[in-house]
Parts: sequence; structure tokens; C-alpha cells
Amino acid sequence: QVQLVESGGGLVQAGGSLRLSCAASGRTFSDYAMGWFRQAPGKEREFVAAISWSGGSTIYADSVKGRFTISRDNAKNTVYLQMNSLKPEDTAVYYCAADRTYGVLRASYEYDYWGQGTQVTVSS
Repeated sequence: QVQLVESGGGLVQAGGSLRLSCAASGRTFSDYAMGWFRQAPGKEREFVAAISWSGGSTIYADSVKGRFTISRDNAKNTVYLQMNSLKPEDTAVYYCAADRTYGVLRASYEYDYWGQGTQVTVSS
């Protein structure tokens, strides 16, 4: 079992920045690929970004490419999502997810473990 706890969400004006954190516990963090997803009201959960166990590989949704950066610190058992140039359409609950694999994963069904989410609201 892996437990994931997100933090860092909040209310920010358009054009602003936030950094989300996801702290993991329960297993060897470096064995796990990590991902960030988001779900806006009335919409399905969508992929945002993912990172391999080592941090050497990352992928992004087209909608956030160039604005968001995913990173991880295996010594701190934490994955981050730096979000810059935020837009109102980025408003959603953001979830981190983990799966014990060496690849990078885009599909939500590939992840076994999920956090409870943190709300991000971007005002115009």
C-alpha cells in the first residue's frame, strides 16, 4: 500500500503560480512512477503530467505543456507540480497517483494508488 497526500492548492489569480506537493508513504517511493491528474466540476478526470521513477522521463498534457513542470525528490518521498501562467480553465481538483512501474503512465486506469486531491481555483 502507498498513501498519498496532496497539498499546496488554493485560490490564485489568472497568470499566477502555485506549487502542488504530493507526499508518499508506505513503500519505497523510488519504485513508483507518479502522475498528476485533475477533475473540473462536471468533467471527467484528465491527465496533467507524469514522471518516471528516476525523474528522468516526463510527459505532459498539451494543455499544460510549457506552463507546468513535474518533478520529484526521492529522498523526500515527494512529487511536485509547479504551475505557472495559470488560467481559469486550470480550475479543478488535482490528484496525484502512483504505480509501481519503471515507465511513465498517461492513463488513469494504469495507476493503483490515488490521493484525496487538492483544490486549485484560478480567478479571472
